[in-house]
Amino acid sequence: MISGEGPRGLSMKDVAAPSCGPDELRVGVKASALNRADLLQTLGLYPAPAGVPSDIPGLEYAGEVLEVGARVTRWKKGDRVMGLVAGGAWAEQLVTHEREAIAMPEGLEFSRAAAIPEAFITSFDALALQGQLTAGTQVLIHAVASGVGTAALQLCALFGARPIGTGRNAAKLERATHLGLRDTVLVNAEQPHFADRVKALTSGRGVDLVLDLVGGDWLPQTLDAMAPQGTLMLVGLVAGASAEVPLRTVLGKRLTVIGTTLRARPLEEKIAVARSFEQLLVPHFKTTRLAPVIDRVVPIVEAPAALERLAANDSFGKTVLTW
Repeated sequence: MISGEGPRGLSMKDVAAPSCGPDELRVGVKASALNRADLLQTLGLYPAPAGVPSDIPGLEYAGEVLEVGARVTRWKKGDRVMGLVAGGAWAEQLVTHEREAIAMPEGLEFSRAAAIPEAFITSFDALALQGQLTAGTQVLIHAVASGVGTAALQLCALFGARPIGTGRNAAKLERATHLGLRDTVLVNAEQPHFADRVKALTSGRGVDLVLDLVGGDWLPQTLDAMAPQGTLMLVGLVAGASAEVPLRTVLGKRLTVIGTTLRARPLEEKIAVARSFEQLLVPHFKTTRLAPVIDRVVPIVEAPAALERLAANDSFGKTVLTW
C-alpha cells in the first residue's frame, strides 16, 4: 500500500479480492515488475487514473486466470496470461478486460513473462506502431540499459533497423553490446554533448527515429542529432519535465515530435495495442528472438529496496517481483 512517503512508506495490507465484471478476468498474480511510474506513484507524483486502485502500485503482471466473466469467451480458468494494467498489479489478484490480457509464451516461467509487458509493449507501440520502424531505420535509443531500452534494442534487430544507444554508465553500455548494440554514446559531465557523436555515426545525417525516455535538458541535443523529417517519440521524462526547445531546428528539419503514454489511453486503444502485440511479437518470444532482460528477481516484500535501486539507476533491464 502507498503512503505517499516514497518507497520506504510502502506496506503490506489485506484487502478485499477484486470483483470480476462480465467482460473481465480475475487473475492470480504470480509475478509483477518495477517501473518508473511505480516509483513516482509512491512519491505522490503520478496518481493512478480514475477507477484504478490508487494505493496499490504495479503496471504489469503474469499469472493464472482464476475466474472469467459471464461474457468472456476467449479464456478459461487456469489459462496463463500476462499484460498491462493501469495499477494494482502488486497484489495477489487483479482484474483486467479479457481483450487486454495476452497469452503467455509457451514454456516461459512467470517471473520472465512479468518482465515483458511494459518494456516490450511500450517500445513496440512507440517504435513500430507509431514510429513506423522499418528495415534500415537509424534509431537513437536513450537510456538503452533500461527495461524499455533493452526491449527497443531487440526490436531494432528484429525489424532490421540500426540502433544507437545512449547511457550515463559506461559499464551498462558495455553490457548492452552483448545484446547486439554496436554503437554506444556515453553521456556524462565530461561528455554532455552527444549530438556530434550521433551524427558522426550516421555520416552526418542524423537518426530517423528517437525513443526518448529522458526528456529534460537532453532535448536540444536530441533534436540536433536527428535527420531531416525524423520522428521523436517522447516516452519518459527521467531528466525532467521541462526543456528549452530550439524551434528553428524543428522547423528547419521538419521534425515530428510525438508524446506517448499507455496508462491514460481509452480502453479500446489499449486493447488494439495488446492484440497487435500478441499477434506480431509474442511468437518471437517462443523462438527466443526476443527475450526479457532481467536485472534481478526478488520477493515482493523487497519492493521498497528494489525501488530505491531503480531510483539510483543501478539496475540493468527489469526488476521482477514475485509472490
